[in-house]
Amino acid sequence: MEITDVRVKRLSGKDPLKAMVSVSFDGEFVVHNIRIIETQNGNLMVAMPSRVSPDGTFRDVAHPITREFREKLSDTVLEHYRSEA
Repeated sequence: MEITDVRVKRLSGKDPLKAMVSVSFDGEFVVHNIRIIETQNGNLMVAMPSRVSPDGTFRDVAHPITREFREKLSDTVLEHYRSEA
């Protein structure tokens, strides 16, 4: 599966949420509402779209299955975010 498009919408302000991202795969499937969040120590992390469960916990709606693909996705999303600065 190849990442064929990454669209970053930067958000303004000092909020830890820095951007919302849409990623297309193989030009045929898209995942919206991927978030780029700044952690308390200043690092950026990629968070997958999620919903709140009835018990108040968050559950990912879509997410990578393997560690390798999660790293590939995170690296690609953050690369696009940084290149559009």
